[in-house]
Amino acid sequence: MFDIDCQSVLNQFVYDPQNPMIFSTGIFLFLFLGFTLIYNILGKQTTLRLLFVTAFSYFFYYKSSGTYFFLLFIVSLSDFILARLIYKNNAQAGLLSEDSVKAKKLPSNRLLLSLSLLVDVGILIYFKYTNFFGECWANITGGHWDALDIFLPVGVSFFTFQSMSYTFDVYRGNLKPLNNFLDYAFFVSFFPQLVAGPIVRAKDFIPQIRKPLFVSKEMFGRAIFLIIVGLFKKAVISDYISVNFVDRVFDQPDLYTGMENLLATYGYAIQIYCDFSGYSDMAIGIALMLGFTFPKNFDAPYKSQSITEAWRRWHISLSSWLKDYVYISFGGNRHGLFRQCVNLMLTMLIGGLWHGASMTFILWGGLHGLLLVIEKLYMVIRRKFNPAYNIATRRSGFHGFIRTFITFHIFIFLWILFRSPDMDSTLTFIWNIGNNFSLDVLFQWIGGYWGVALLMLIGLVSHFLPARYSDYFQSRITNMPLIGQALLIVVVIFIVIQVKSADVQPFIYFQF
Repeated sequence: MFDIDCQSVLNQFVYDPQNPMIFSTGIFLFLFLGFTLIYNILGKQTTLRLLFVTAFSYFFYYKSSGTYFFLLFIVSLSDFILARLIYKNNAQAGLLSEDSVKAKKLPSNRLLLSLSLLVDVGILIYFKYTNFFGECWANITGGHWDALDIFLPVGVSFFTFQSMSYTFDVYRGNLKPLNNFLDYAFFVSFFPQLVAGPIVRAKDFIPQIRKPLFVSKEMFGRAIFLIIVGLFKKAVISDYISVNFVDRVFDQPDLYTGMENLLATYGYAIQIYCDFSGYSDMAIGIALMLGFTFPKNFDAPYKSQSITEAWRRWHISLSSWLKDYVYISFGGNRHGLFRQCVNLMLTMLIGGLWHGASMTFILWGGLHGLLLVIEKLYMVIRRKFNPAYNIATRRSGFHGFIRTFITFHIFIFLWILFRSPDMDSTLTFIWNIGNNFSLDVLFQWIGGYWGVALLMLIGLVSHFLPARYSDYFQSRITNMPLIGQALLIVVVIFIVIQVKSADVQPFIYFQF
């Protein structure tokens, strides 16, 4: 009666490099239904539930990166042990309060922290930067570098940074280490944010691990809203404009006019926002459905009125991580204005390098750092006349519109560097916009790419809508009966099926 290909079913549980498992794939949605059923059955059996989720998380990572799931175990085990040793040394020295730990840093703990960084950053450097640094060294010395065939595990930058935050917080006395390795393995591998963030802090997540499972009607409704919105942003808007327009132009910018290059820049700004914020929405929604709360990772960044404000709204978990563990470690603003500016530049250069092993990413981070320094210096000058002045303070009316317009275009102009495969493509792209520009092409483009134009418009308008509209739709979905919420999900999945391309489109930040 039913013709089921058992081999095809079994193949769904085997890693396929051409089809990694992501939130917007059918296999994940199918497995997640079974997962939630077992998860809720184990609701009151906390240890079994944590063990089950951890096993599923490792399977999820296996389906994303194959056998490299062992890296999760190495990072988790090393930082778990080293953090406990750091705390033990402090306890033996009588340093039991946060203030006492800050007042006296033990040399042995500095060594243990360095060892933790050696493991975490070492893994990151080997898999992500070996060939880049090798090529740089070859260029400096005039030699030759034969690129090594190194696979980049999905999300390695995210889970190493997440684990590092734990060790740093224990070292600084901000957090007591866990006694149970299962709890720590659960924290590092928790699948909703494992491969593309948000980078959840140990101090925010760990207190939730052993709490009794509880999901209120409001939590469940908000989870449904976030999953639906995230799925639509990623699988409908981002994937469609990427496959049907943006990728084509950025891959061969010289084949397109300056207007098409400019439109592709706007398209990529919408694509990367919908892709990454869509993932974050789904991750936050799935975690919420499981009873865990994640902090917001995006806050309408294109509404910003300065680059300083934009970085408080874009990829908030990474921005705050860089501020707390890189910028402050360099000295932050504690050693005068010059050092503060240097620290800002170094932090953004590291942020650029974190995104990718390429000079375009480093230059992208450096230019953002330079803009932040300029804004900082401008703010210092303005504060001589108005001590309360803050460049990130929002303004209304015409002045606010102008500030938003300028900030938005600076931000998306720098996306050209971020998206282009190399500097030659970047220069070609910019040259085309400046020298091969015709307004007439716009109307031809709308006629030929009306689907792309429509989704770009939807993405842009929805981003700039006041937050009250989002709150309104969220409340309506929350108050729907369960059958209504289920039907809404079915409708969104149907739309996704109608517009999706034949191949799975991995999330952009998978490569980071």
